[in-house]
Amino acid sequence: MTHSLWSILNGTIVNVATVAVGSAIGIGLSTRIPERFQKIILNGLGLVTVTLGVDASVLVMADTVRRYGAGIPTYGARLAMVMVGSLIAGSIIGSALRLHERIEGLGRVIHVRFGRKEGGGAPREAGVGDAGPHRFAEGFLTASVIFCVGPLTLLGCLRNGVDANPGLLYIKAFLDGFCSMALAASLGTGVGFSVLTVFFFQGGLALAASQIAGVIPDLSLQMMNVVGGIVLLGTALMILDIKKIPVADMLPGIFIPPVVVWAVERLSPGLLLTAAG
Repeated sequence: MTHSLWSILNGTIVNVATVAVGSAIGIGLSTRIPERFQKIILNGLGLVTVTLGVDASVLVMADTVRRYGAGIPTYGARLAMVMVGSLIAGSIIGSALRLHERIEGLGRVIHVRFGRKEGGGAPREAGVGDAGPHRFAEGFLTASVIFCVGPLTLLGCLRNGVDANPGLLYIKAFLDGFCSMALAASLGTGVGFSVLTVFFFQGGLALAASQIAGVIPDLSLQMMNVVGGIVLLGTALMILDIKKIPVADMLPGIFIPPVVVWAVERLSPGLLLTAAG
């Protein structure tokens, strides 16, 4: 059964709209929120991102081991090797492609192009929540990762693309709208431009899902969520200013588990895709 383009992308389009509206409200409020309160908001978002990362990685991993590895003592270790191998291979690929540098560079280019006073050619002065190109790029990158990585993104896009059911993406859109308010109030206009990433990344996933429906095993999808959860934890460390991690370089790792599962099953059938699956 084929679906119309709107039925495949409607969840993503609503998500883009809520992020745009939330960002606009957050930017409007940023000048009215004292800097110490902005830091409190940012710390709170960091802790929430930690929670989302743990949910997507640790809890999904544990649930997947229970579902597929009942009675197999080493099954958790097998999935752990898939997770670690995917993350390392993806990070190497991302680093070779310089994804983190390129995405930050894109944020700076957008800032130079659009971050100007209306009617004038001089760049806008850095204010609260918008400290020039670096801050803009940080907001763009941080928001892009938070909005595009996680179980709701992956599962929502798959359901939207395969079944034309945008329900999960509508829930995500509601959550992202409030998250974008807080992010934009603290990190500035770069957050608003993350709608570009949301549109192209989520839309691309939904379109791809509509073409490969039923091809990727559920185990592979769950392991994609697990790797995505680890990327979210790296993003949380950045938000909390604990450690600067090039999280964008890790993004290719999210798409490697299906390849690893396929390769392992070709060499040793049943090692990962057990009878329980």
